[in-house]
Amino acid sequence: MAKPLVTCLLFDGQAEEAAKFYCTVFKNSKITQVTPMVVTFELNGNKFMGLNGGPKLKFDEAISFVVSCDTQDE
Repeated sequence: MAKPLVTCLLFDGQAEEAAKFYCTVFKNSKITQVTPMVVTFELNGNKFMGLNGGPKLKFDEAISFVVSCDTQDE
C-alpha cells in the first residue's frame, strides 16, 4: 500500500495555536497529537503536521511533505 503524504508547515512556536485555528475553520477536523516540537492534525480527512522550527524557520508560503518509511532504502 502506498504511504500517505503528510503536509508539513513550519512555525516559530505557534504550531498548536495554528492547528486549533485551522480546526475551527474546517469542519470534520481535529488535533491528533501535541508535543513541544510537533502538532499533528486532520482537516477534512487530510493529514497535516505543524513543526515548531524556531526563529530560523518561520511560517511562510512554503510547505514540505513527510512520508513515513520503514527503512532508509524505502
